[in-house]
Amino acid sequence: MAGTRRRYSDEYKQAAVNFVLEDSRPIVEVAKNIDVSPAVLGRWVQKQRSEQQADDEELNIEEVQELQRLRVENRELKLQLEFAKKVATWFAKDQQ
Repeated sequence: MAGTRRRYSDEYKQAAVNFVLEDSRPIVEVAKNIDVSPAVLGRWVQKQRSEQQADDEELNIEEVQELQRLRVENRELKLQLEFAKKVATWFAKDQQ
């Protein structure tokens, strides 16, 4: 007896893919955390990678290098922001 097929919004899929691609988390870990099959999440990630690759092929070499640099910078800034939030939370708890 087959169960009902779950549907996910595009925003949900994109957020899950971003955990893998931008935060460099393993597919298996993210899939477990969001209760999705690793194979399903893997397909979402592969689709996103192929779309990015197609977009990158339309760019010249300087644009691709700039895009890669900006992606790395974006990832680093997200980590810094996450750290700053944790520190702010720690200080807020310490003040009480």
